[in-house]
Amino acid sequence: QLQLVESGGGLVQPGGSLRLSCAASGFTFDDFAIGWFRQAPGKEREGVSCISSSGGSPNYADSVKGRFTISRDSAKNTVYLQMHSLKPEDTAVYYCKLSSSYYGIKWGQGTQVTVSS
Repeated sequence: QLQLVESGGGLVQPGGSLRLSCAASGFTFDDFAIGWFRQAPGKEREGVSCISSSGGSPNYADSVKGRFTISRDSAKNTVYLQMHSLKPEDTAVYYCKLSSSYYGIKWGQGTQVTVSS
C-alpha cells in the first residue's frame, strides 16, 4: 500500500530552522518525483518545492528560494525539506505529494509548522 508519512513539524521562533521528512513506502521510490506543498489557515494549498526522481533540478516557490532546500535519500526512501530563516508566513500544514499516471495523486497526512515568538 502506497504511503507518504510526513514528520518534523513543530513550533519554532522566527529565524529558526526545521527539517521536515517525507517517508515513502509501497512504490519504487527512485522512479518518481516528490513535491512539498503547504496550506495555511484560510488559504489554498500551494506548492513549495519539488525534486525529480534523480534528485536533480529541484525547484522552489519564490517565497522560499534561498531559505528552503529539498533533498532525497534513496537508501531511506525519504524526501527532506530543510527550512531556514523561518518566517511567521511560513506557518502552515506541510504535505508531501506523489503524482503519477500509474498511482494518481497521493498525499501524506501533513505536519504542522508554526513560526511564532
